Amino acid sequence: MKFRKPKLSDFQKAKVLVVGDVMLDRYWFGDVNRISPEAPVPVAKIGKIEHRAGGAANVARNIAALGGQVSLLSVVGNDEAAGTLADLLKQDNIGDYMHRSSHAPTTLKLRILSKNQQLLRADFEEKPDSGSLNSVYQMYGKLVGQFDAVILSDYGKGVLNEVQVLIASARAIGKPVLIDPKGTDFSKYEGATLLTPNRAELREAAGGWSSEQGLTDKAQKLCHDLDLDALLVTRSEEGMSLYQDDEVFHQETRAQEVFDVSGAGDTVIAAMGLCLAAKYDMPSAMHIANSAAGVVVAKLGTATCSFEELETTLKK
Repeated sequence: MKFRKPKLSDFQKAKVLVVGDVMLDRYWFGDVNRISPEAPVPVAKIGKIEHRAGGAANVARNIAALGGQVSLLSVVGNDEAAGTLADLLKQDNIGDYMHRSSHAPTTLKLRILSKNQQLLRADFEEKPDSGSLNSVYQMYGKLVGQFDAVILSDYGKGVLNEVQVLIASARAIGKPVLIDPKGTDFSKYEGATLLTPNRAELREAAGGWSSEQGLTDKAQKLCHDLDLDALLVTRSEEGMSLYQDDEVFHQETRAQEVFDVSGAGDTVIAAMGLCLAAKYDMPSAMHIANSAAGVVVAKLGTATCSFEELETTLKK
């Protein structure tokens, strides 16, 4: 099959709204040369601190890196982490529609690393309050018509509690809705344009399979039952598969060397959403998303793929 070649000018005109659970990834890098006299734990002397926008914000970063216009709608706390996150969004030219809540902190994941090995992760998070969620949904109603596609990034933190309302609002005005699902109940995503579960997530939601045909049957039944346009299953070293009606498209993995798979799912849905916003067909979008993911997994942490890197890997 001949795939549409990505054009930067197409991406630059496309507008994507990302809605979902955002978080700040904070990294403390240090050297470990001794054990604490207080307890049998290593002592890390911190020499460097880094911050990265995570969760739905990482999806938005990936769209911006590929050249697309993107805005982010979510809930954060009224705290230092929210300010850091706002600065990161501004650096990446991401539209900021973050509602600041005084009732819950910004979701923060703190990682302490030594020689690129993670020693500890500490999470700070609470579910958003109902008042903040109402503000987000009201803003969504005002914004959704201004964009070419919507991505709902579900990390199970609570922003997408009323996901069915968000899907229906966008689909009613003809906007494609792409969702990176969470949990075992995919019925709440009924009516979406595309779901992008990984292999394990699909197995949890739809049950196991013992053959390639069994996987195809499960995926296509899910498409039919949930009235989806398509289902994209990411399959680690086996690449990814796109299921549409009675058609199946498969792409082998493009990564030459896998260094870190964290954030690869964000890259996949970001590229798919940007391509659909630019009116590309689904198989071409998958081809582009697969290539972008291949770039990202060769990097450390939640990384992005630039348009130049995408072009280079597609020529290989």
